[in-house]
Amino acid sequence: MNKHIVILKGGKSRERTISLQSAKNISASLKRLGYTVTEIDISCTLKELIKKLESKPRAIFNALHGQYGEDGTIQGLIELLKIPYTHSGVLASALAMDKYVSKLLLSKNGFLCPNGKILNINDLSRNIRIRKPYVIKPINEGSSIGVNIVSNSQQLKSIKKKWKFGEKILIEEYIYGREITVAIMGNKALGALEIITKKEFYNFGAKYSDPKTKHIVPALLSSKKYKEVLGLALQAHELFGCRGITRVDFRYCEKGKHRGNFFILEINTQPGMTKNSLFPEIAAYRGISFDQLVEWIVKNASLDK
Repeated sequence: MNKHIVILKGGKSRERTISLQSAKNISASLKRLGYTVTEIDISCTLKELIKKLESKPRAIFNALHGQYGEDGTIQGLIELLKIPYTHSGVLASALAMDKYVSKLLLSKNGFLCPNGKILNINDLSRNIRIRKPYVIKPINEGSSIGVNIVSNSQQLKSIKKKWKFGEKILIEEYIYGREITVAIMGNKALGALEIITKKEFYNFGAKYSDPKTKHIVPALLSSKKYKEVLGLALQAHELFGCRGITRVDFRYCEKGKHRGNFFILEINTQPGMTKNSLFPEIAAYRGISFDQLVEWIVKNASLDK
């Protein structure tokens, strides 16, 4: 049996460091499981990448995060090479990575999403018709990179001055509530985790460097609400045509007319595998070790059907 696995890592996105951390853990796990591992940093040229993949491994473990690795781009290339790969395929990845398109798709199919609109960064100060506080975010970044909560005009001016994520920007209403995330593995919801942070929201720092951030698993919800959020996450996973593992993020609203309802924020088609990552933590709660999780992901690698 071919036990050669290629891990794609690094790249040029703003989540490069997170990808490298995930890849390091995945590589160590695969080696413990008896696989032969080749790690490829895709900061190399396209020609070099294709040359490195000529060995025809059993599967490619896509440990990339962010643009090009998580948005359908690398998935399309691997499809052409006809090598099975982990996580979601071309369309599901592209849909989930584009926050505005995914919002439209989810809203059209009955999910509660924060109200939002696309603006040009140059029109930011005069076209916003959403009550403060509101959320500003890039259309296609992960790990909460570039996400800001705006409460006053001075903040808005500062954000506009420092913005480096392209001309298009997504503005959303701020949902008062609790951060809940759900892990999906295949066709099953593993569990829900609640995130508690002292920061304004679960931003990049809270995710990877703040020791005060707490993860509570299972999330402190009534049994009815717990079952509801698991069901919503699985429905979203299936709606987008995701495969392998995904993580679906929600806000459990605690204020206003939607109090007691779940707002879906986004679908993560390639959850992190770092020591701080949420998916392995939820899996461990369900009795699935990190090595068992990695092996399941590899064994379920495939091409789009």
